[in-house]
Amino acid sequence: MNVIGIDIGGTKCAVSRLVDGRRVEETHRFPTRGRDDTLDALRRAVASLRPHSAPVFGISCGGPLDAARGVILSPPNLPGWEDTHITRFFTTHFGGTAVLMNDANACALAEWRFGAGRGTRHMIFLTAGTGLGTGLILNGDLYEGITGEAGEAGHVRLSSSGPVGFGKAGSFEGFCSGGGIARLAEIILRESSSRPEWASAQPVSARVVAAAAAAGDSLALAVMTESGRRLGEGLAILIDLLNPERIVIGGIFPR
Repeated sequence: MNVIGIDIGGTKCAVSRLVDGRRVEETHRFPTRGRDDTLDALRRAVASLRPHSAPVFGISCGGPLDAARGVILSPPNLPGWEDTHITRFFTTHFGGTAVLMNDANACALAEWRFGAGRGTRHMIFLTAGTGLGTGLILNGDLYEGITGEAGEAGHVRLSSSGPVGFGKAGSFEGFCSGGGIARLAEIILRESSSRPEWASAQPVSARVVAAAAAAGDSLALAVMTESGRRLGEGLAILIDLLNPERIVIGGIFPR
């Protein structure tokens, strides 16, 4: 079977393929730009793999989505992608079949079947990149909710003020996503009388903050400490609500 994976994120996109029916190999990775430019880059990446006449595409993307129709609706981290018929885009160009799934759900399913969640019946997966999403394995099955958007823990407000995520100040995403860490850094820098060297980066990113923290910079350490504390608060809420066997954390967190 010719299986091709497509991951569409707010910062980067990736293309992968299934090798020998067992191993996933990433073949392309590039920044997410405007919708049309990104779709063209994805089309060219898939074409370079020379897919057979009936490929199977698995497409992951942040929500909200209409997974049943294969439509990207209006993800906050993908401005300009409203009502994109993404499954039709790939089947029109390459034939075969295509399935769309919320990216956190797709990651949860993969970790449960093949990764750190194997052997569990109740697992929570968190993915953090530009945004923050959650996938839920409950009673040995992926739980998607009525619209496929269950588990959007990034919406949960941890504070009445703070960095913005999902349009909400003080949200879980605002404190703990890659984009949120960058915004948290900007808040802490504004409140500080000092101006460390890393603050001159354009733009200030979670990667820049993490590198400065690893080098011992006190302001960067304050950013990461606050983000880590808020991560603990968010995980505690999920534990109280769902009583999982295991929480698997992906995205930027392992790095």
